[in-house]
Amino acid sequence: MNNIDGSHNQSLIRLSQAQLNLLELCPPQFQRVYLEQLGSPMSPERQEHLLWGNQFHQLMQQHFLGLSIDSILDIDQELKKIVQALLKVVKEQHNLNSDPWTEAEHYLALEKDNYLLTAIYDLLIINENKAQILDWKTYLKPQNKQKLEKNWQTKLYLYLLAETSDYLPEQISMTYWFVKIPHHPQYLRFEYNQELHDRNTVELESLLTNLDKYLLNYSQNNVDFPHRRNCESNCPYYQLFFPEKATFNHRENEKSNLLSIIDDIEEVSI
Repeated sequence: MNNIDGSHNQSLIRLSQAQLNLLELCPPQFQRVYLEQLGSPMSPERQEHLLWGNQFHQLMQQHFLGLSIDSILDIDQELKKIVQALLKVVKEQHNLNSDPWTEAEHYLALEKDNYLLTAIYDLLIINENKAQILDWKTYLKPQNKQKLEKNWQTKLYLYLLAETSDYLPEQISMTYWFVKIPHHPQYLRFEYNQELHDRNTVELESLLTNLDKYLLNYSQNNVDFPHRRNCESNCPYYQLFFPEKATFNHRENEKSNLLSIIDDIEEVSI
C-alpha cells in the first residue's frame, strides 16, 4: 500500500478490496502487513497457484484485447479445452455476440475523504442499459455464495461502478467465473440495487472512519491497531498474535480458514 504513515495530508492512501478485507477481518494484521511491511512467506504450492492464476488472467486479457492466444493454447490441450469452454459460455451468458463495449483489466478509482479506492475489473461489459463486471477465479465455485457476497471485492467493485458512472445500481451486476482444470466453468452472479448500495456506503464509511482513528493513534500515540471482539474464536490470525493461547484445534481451524480467505481475497491482485 502506498503512503500509509498516519499523516493525513498530501497524498491519498490507496485502498483495494484486499486491504479492506484485511482491515475488516483483523486490524492488527493490517497494521503488520501494510504499515510495518511484515509479510509471511508463501508456500511453494501457493506460489504455483498464483503463477497459474496470473497466466490465466493474462490469457483472458490478451483474448479480449483481440490478440491471438492460439499458439499458447496449442501447447496445453487441457488449458485449451477449459479456455474454449469458458469463452463459449461467457459469450452466451453475457450476450457478447451483440458486440457491446468491453475492456479487459479496466482500472477504476474514486477519491473518498483521505483515501483513493481502487479496483481492476478483469472484464467490463457495457451496454446501453446495463453494466456487467466479470472476474476470473482459478479455483472451484464456492459453496457459500453469501460469503462471497459479503467480501469487499464484490461490495467495492459494485459500489465503485455505481458511484463513478451514470448507471443505476439496478443496472449493474458482477459475475465471478470459476475455472479449474479439468472441471467445466461455473459462475456466481450478484445483482446490485439501491438498498445494497446504501448499505455498502454505510459499511465503507464506518470502516474508513475506524481506519482514520487507528492511523491517528498509531502515528501520534504509538498505539497498535485494536483486535476485534471475539477474535479468539473467528480470526485466522489469532495464533500469530497470541501463540501462547492457541490450541491445537484453533491452529487446525486457522489453517483451514486462512486458506479459504486467501482464495476469496488475495487472488485478485488475485
